[in-house]
Amino acid sequence: MDPRALCFLSCCLLICVISAEIQERGRTLKAQRKRGLKTARPGEVKPSGAPGQRKPKSDRSQKSLQKKTPSVVVTPSPPASSILTQVLGRGHFQNVGDSLSLQAGETLELRCLGKVVHWKVPVYLEEEGEGRLRIKHFSQHSRLQLVNSTGADTGEYSCWAQHCQDAQCWEGEDRQGKTFIFFTDPEELFVPTENYYEVIQLRSNQPVLLPCQVTNPLAQVTLHREFPPEEVPVDGTDISFDVKKGFTIHRPRASLAGSLFCLASLGGVRQISTKYMLIYVNYPSSSPKPTIQASATSVQLGENFNVTCTVLSEPEIAVDFRWEYPGQKLGRPPYVSEWTNVVRQRGQVLRLGKARASGAPVPKEGPQNHCESLRPQDLFLKDVCP
Repeated sequence: MDPRALCFLSCCLLICVISAEIQERGRTLKAQRKRGLKTARPGEVKPSGAPGQRKPKSDRSQKSLQKKTPSVVVTPSPPASSILTQVLGRGHFQNVGDSLSLQAGETLELRCLGKVVHWKVPVYLEEEGEGRLRIKHFSQHSRLQLVNSTGADTGEYSCWAQHCQDAQCWEGEDRQGKTFIFFTDPEELFVPTENYYEVIQLRSNQPVLLPCQVTNPLAQVTLHREFPPEEVPVDGTDISFDVKKGFTIHRPRASLAGSLFCLASLGGVRQISTKYMLIYVNYPSSSPKPTIQASATSVQLGENFNVTCTVLSEPEIAVDFRWEYPGQKLGRPPYVSEWTNVVRQRGQVLRLGKARASGAPVPKEGPQNHCESLRPQDLFLKDVCP
């Protein structure tokens, strides 16, 4: 038989088998619809909108179970309260926030939970000793009381509790509390200090703080120069202000040196703070780096050769060179020439005339500056050839 005819007959037979199977499935589906899906499993939920379908009894029981079962609502746990609270009255307490404002003259009373509690208060109160500040320790908490408060008491108050077991005690981050308290005084806008002038080093390698703290967080504070009298711009990047600390100079520069002060204004009252005498001190960003190199590794007797020492440093840093070489004790004078390149490079050349066979020459140099002494750099030359 022809292969093509055989292939055609096979395809026809396959199509007939598939058609018969589809018809059989259609008959079965119609029969199930007529019986109302009696063969459905108990507890199955039929899709809504199907004509001629009844809801099985198991649906009612399912609904009753759903009504009886209460829904569980997961609520986030409240944040852990601080161990530091303010005592408002007998049995009345409130958690303290990041800051707190009280009028000068009011009594401050704080409570800190814990068996072993330590307190930290502004330095002004620590130096005062026993008097207006009273601290009492109890079995489960400690109490701090400050009477006759003044604007000078403005600052950070903190406490921490220790966990103790037997004879060992340790601290935990969850057992700490702190708050910054302003004692507002209309006659004292700044926290008073003893000094009229305060000298501060304006170092080029680190931020500088001008500690003009205010007693009222609502006071408007600006920074001024005394000579010439002008306001110093505060952009938040080079210079920023924090009501709890004062002005911070993040990028010190020589133009900010001189006498500066803070000016506070509130309700028609204007006051100036302590005057800060800023002295600019330039610190190099990195230590000078010396390198040494000879014009030749070996020379003939009587020939001249050069030894060059190069130091990479900032242009305003002074560099001094010091040489040590063979024959120096015999009185052989060196011929030294020095040069400077503005690309942060400075060097010095040592010329030694009429080389002599005096063992292994070891020229040494030790560049130094006013900030840091550097290790000497050694250069070893080969024996002088005859």
